[in-house]
Amino acid sequence: MLRQTSLGSLGLWIGGLLTIVGFAAYFSDNPTLNLAGFFYGIPLLLGGLALKASELKPVPFTETTAANVVTLRENLATEIQNQIRKDVTRYRYGQQAHLDDALARLGLSATDEERPLLQGLKEAEVAGSYALILEFDSPFVSLETWQQKKEKIEKFFGPGVRVEFTQPSAKYIDLALITTPKEKAI
Repeated sequence: MLRQTSLGSLGLWIGGLLTIVGFAAYFSDNPTLNLAGFFYGIPLLLGGLALKASELKPVPFTETTAANVVTLRENLATEIQNQIRKDVTRYRYGQQAHLDDALARLGLSATDEERPLLQGLKEAEVAGSYALILEFDSPFVSLETWQQKKEKIEKFFGPGVRVEFTQPSAKYIDLALITTPKEKAI
């Protein structure tokens, strides 16, 4: 539940309420509530403002995940796929965009303005394997550039995944991280 709660909004509400109580207590000559309101309310209010200013909202699922895909996720998803799904679907603080460090390391964002932006994600079944599909708005990075980085992306998000790209429209790229079958030891 905390993953889907904005700490900035929570700080603003609680801090604002305590600050109002503090001011009301000040004018009604109640020193105990006055101190509590000022010493706890104002710092919480300022902290909430700071968090709200640096807040990065969760990326939405663009499709409802089917029950069979949830079963595949539980049985086949790699730790990295699960980590990505959990990280991008929660509030983040102090980052410019979701997966900005990963895109920079992969050479897919020369500048902040050219960085592909994660707009949504979905989960699917691809040939019996679990696939986490990341939907990027990528007007400055072409499909060819993404495809040139395929091996590097597979190593970065691997082991245990292969990468496929699709281009649903001119400025959008879907990056599918698909689990690969585990090889049996002989």
